[in-house]
Amino acid sequence: MSDTIYNSAIAHRFRGYLPVVVDVETGGFDASKDALLEIAATTLAMDEQGLLHPAETFAHHIAPFEGANIDPKALEFNGIDPDHPFREALTESDGLKQLFAPIRKAIKASGCKRAILVGHNAFFDLGFLNAAVARCGIKRNPFHPFSTFDTVSLAGMAYGQTVLAKAAKAAGLDWDSAQAHSAIYDTEQTARLFCTIINQWQQACGTPAPLE
Repeated sequence: MSDTIYNSAIAHRFRGYLPVVVDVETGGFDASKDALLEIAATTLAMDEQGLLHPAETFAHHIAPFEGANIDPKALEFNGIDPDHPFREALTESDGLKQLFAPIRKAIKASGCKRAILVGHNAFFDLGFLNAAVARCGIKRNPFHPFSTFDTVSLAGMAYGQTVLAKAAKAAGLDWDSAQAHSAIYDTEQTARLFCTIINQWQQACGTPAPLE
């Protein structure tokens, strides 16, 4: 959404941090050894009623770093063909730089000081993100290095569901199994889930006062 308007209300709501939803698709579970193959991020914005909404999504296919491990079972799960001629994958360095640029703009436009990663099993996504940042020698990572919002815990609290598909359905969201396990789809669905939980809580409990 190129016409997204960010405002400082979200900075007050989350103590100066802009929630940004991230999903990665990888060649395995070890962030130090396995390839990062796809990464997507969805920024969030707050409307005049104080409700949170997905704003803009950015995504890139990533070429495996030199010496990266790729487990065939991981590719069976996510359906990625790293050698597909139309994949147009970027290096980790170029992919992260292109992903971080609009996130930094959203942080500034929202009056925030940094992004905080939102993810479903967020430690996994942040682990791969941090490992790639370290490999590329990127000095200005816009994300907090260890703090996250995890929709597994939030959905377990709100709906008694921890699997993304089941949590989304419990939240009243559509779910397309054919599109699942792509970085863009999972990121955008996780963003909708996070916003739904936060908005329902806010509507039930009232607008929280900003923390000093």
